[in-house]
Amino acid sequence: MNENRRPKVIIIGGGFAGLAAAKQMRGMPVEITLIDRTNHHLFQPLLYQVATAALAPSDIAVPIRHILRNQRNIEVVLGEVTEIDPERRTVKVGEGTISEETRLATFEYDYLVVAAGWRHSYRGRDEWEKFAPGLKSLNDALEIRERFLLAFEQAEQTDDPEERAALLTFVIIGAGPTGVELAGVIPEIAKRAMHSEFRRIDTANTRVILLEGGKRILSTFDESLAAKTQQDLEGMGVEVVVNALVTDVTAQGVTLKDGTFVPTRNIIWGAGNAASPLGKMLGAPLNRFGQVQVNPDLSVPGHPEIFVAGDLAETKMADGKPVPAVAQGAMQGGVCAGRNVRHLLYREPTEPFRYFDKGNMAVIGRNRAILDSRWIKMHGFFAWCAWLFIHILYLINFRNRLSVLMQWAYAYFTFQRGVRLISGRNPERYENAGARVVEVSGKPLEQREEARTSPERSDSTRPNEQHLAGASTR
Repeated sequence: MNENRRPKVIIIGGGFAGLAAAKQMRGMPVEITLIDRTNHHLFQPLLYQVATAALAPSDIAVPIRHILRNQRNIEVVLGEVTEIDPERRTVKVGEGTISEETRLATFEYDYLVVAAGWRHSYRGRDEWEKFAPGLKSLNDALEIRERFLLAFEQAEQTDDPEERAALLTFVIIGAGPTGVELAGVIPEIAKRAMHSEFRRIDTANTRVILLEGGKRILSTFDESLAAKTQQDLEGMGVEVVVNALVTDVTAQGVTLKDGTFVPTRNIIWGAGNAASPLGKMLGAPLNRFGQVQVNPDLSVPGHPEIFVAGDLAETKMADGKPVPAVAQGAMQGGVCAGRNVRHLLYREPTEPFRYFDKGNMAVIGRNRAILDSRWIKMHGFFAWCAWLFIHILYLINFRNRLSVLMQWAYAYFTFQRGVRLISGRNPERYENAGARVVEVSGKPLEQREEARTSPERSDSTRPNEQHLAGASTR
């Protein structure tokens, strides 16, 4: 080691793996640069609650600089990595950054940790994304939240019964944990929180369809727990369809392989993932999902100074099964990568990655969840309590824990959601839906219909009503 210069470490990604690696190197005699294309760390397990207006974005996201404010050997760069050169040991930051100086920056490294994660994949049908957004980032969650809330507003304002039915139909493609959690929360909000707020529609008629291409939902969970979950969902009114292969997604609805067409204006994609394209730049073999096939110590073959952690790395459990793409796997991988950088720094043997499986959890709805671990398999209220406790515990700081706890308590006792706000809506999508403003009165629907058709009221006494009845919502 050169005594005249502190070794440089670059960490790409500020998610669970990247932060775990950074914290593991706290106090080491190195200069660390953490690069991320956003300025915040996101608690992805609760992202679906932002998408359904149960939590605010600030409840599950914390600025990376704030998290690492007391770690003196690290700096944070907001930027988009566009090139990794393993031979020259350089990382380039390109478009997507906030300044020209950073956009043209090239960073040198002695050790590199790549923890860029992955995004949803449409399996070659990327044109589906504009109709069926996935759920991996805050922007994704806010987009889904906007569509979710606007669907009810548009249904309230349209006179076409078929259009109204399509607006009140929500199709979720993919029955993994995220799909199941979304399918469970939408009926609760529609039937409880919104039920008394609309005058022309009955939100209890909201239809939720969960499509799964495999033979059962929650394929990574115990089969008996998955079966109980399906029973719970169906008891909540969710239509669960397995062996349902999607062949087309359009603005009008979803087409299945058997020819079934489901008219809907609300589609959420959760059927597949693909690793970050940064993995291709490392010159290492990749699996069919784009994950890097790393050595046992998470290093890249031929480049012992490069480590890949989190969802971007193909790792195995003791039984040979893939490590699940969950927070605990990413954090454990980040810790291992950070330790191995320390071992190399002091010329010690690196250690292999050994995943400790703490089990999987999924929440279905109010008082319903499942817990699947090697020690216990649990379903129902106590699993739901365990889910609440663990997710509160793993939130990044006290403010977030307190805020989420208060929001959940409020929702539990009142059945309300505190952040059902539509902000920054897309006017084109709203206009293209064909919704029409039909009434602004606060009277009950029956009285409004009677007043609208009453012969005692002349056209001259209600010019504004005539104007509104034929106006678009622009």
